[in-house]
Amino acid sequence: MARVYADVNARLGPAWYEYESLRIEWNVPDRYEITRRLGGGKYSEVFEAIDSSNEDACVIKVLKPVAKKKIKREIKILRNLSGGPNIIGLLDVVHDSPSRSYSLIMEYVQDDGWKELYRTSTEQEIKHYLFQLLRALDFVHSRGIMHRDVKPNNIMYDRSNRKLRLIDWGLADFYHPGTGYPPHVGSRPYKSPELLVEYRQYDYSLDLWCVGCILASMIFRREHFFRGRDNEDQLLKILKVLGSDQFEQYLTTYGIYLRTENTDLLRSYAKQPWARFITPENRPIATSEALDLLDKLLRYDHKERLTAAEAQAHTYFNTVRLQTQSNPAECFSDSGFYST
Repeated sequence: MARVYADVNARLGPAWYEYESLRIEWNVPDRYEITRRLGGGKYSEVFEAIDSSNEDACVIKVLKPVAKKKIKREIKILRNLSGGPNIIGLLDVVHDSPSRSYSLIMEYVQDDGWKELYRTSTEQEIKHYLFQLLRALDFVHSRGIMHRDVKPNNIMYDRSNRKLRLIDWGLADFYHPGTGYPPHVGSRPYKSPELLVEYRQYDYSLDLWCVGCILASMIFRREHFFRGRDNEDQLLKILKVLGSDQFEQYLTTYGIYLRTENTDLLRSYAKQPWARFITPENRPIATSEALDLLDKLLRYDHKERLTAAEAQAHTYFNTVRLQTQSNPAECFSDSGFYST
């Protein structure tokens, strides 16, 4: 059972979390004019567009053929989270009959790109970026939802305006204690240990592992801190940093049997001190407070990881909170939600 927000969906009831019976009124896409392709992946193609009714920029997420219940789940979650701090806004849902395609019309946010961010962000920029991400996640978790695919490509960040939005809710799901969820979610460099060993009763804490991976990338100036060739190699990369002793303890605690023919995963590895990854280039941002926060996020045992609220309260963010207190407007998202 999750340490926080475990009973949210039970308390709010089926009207909040049940999505398979959701009836969606699809609009026609005529008012939207595509201007350029932004990217795509396994489940969608994404385009920048103009809404001809008001000349505002927007994003069209064209969904590839998937189960209708998956589309309903994403729309239900986006509607439930509407107006939350740093959550991308769902503006419209459209269906194009000739192509039989379904699309989500989303808020447009300028993105400065991860390759630039992880290489050049100052300490204060890193703190602001992560604090705003944690605000979003605490809100999401407090609504009984796991994102399950937190990664830099799913975070739009307008650096000049200090505007962050958490996007792509196609893999998100409602958390119910004791439920077995599929482990095949997330992106490999950000997969938490529970996913890699196929432990199915995970919870919100898998999103906090992702935050730890992003923090490590930013303070150590690496595009991906852990990057394996496949899931077993990904786990091996983690073992060589966090050590094998605590991993074995984690497996024992949760009764997990590791099925593998990779003998490297069965060897002993010493835990590496985070200071080992400090270089002359990253020394000014890899502070003792940053390393302490990192250590409390990148834990095998998901129950030992900080929650999003606990991470926000860490001393690493003291200056961000002071700025927020001196400028109350920083507490508000564009839509007016307040997050302490």
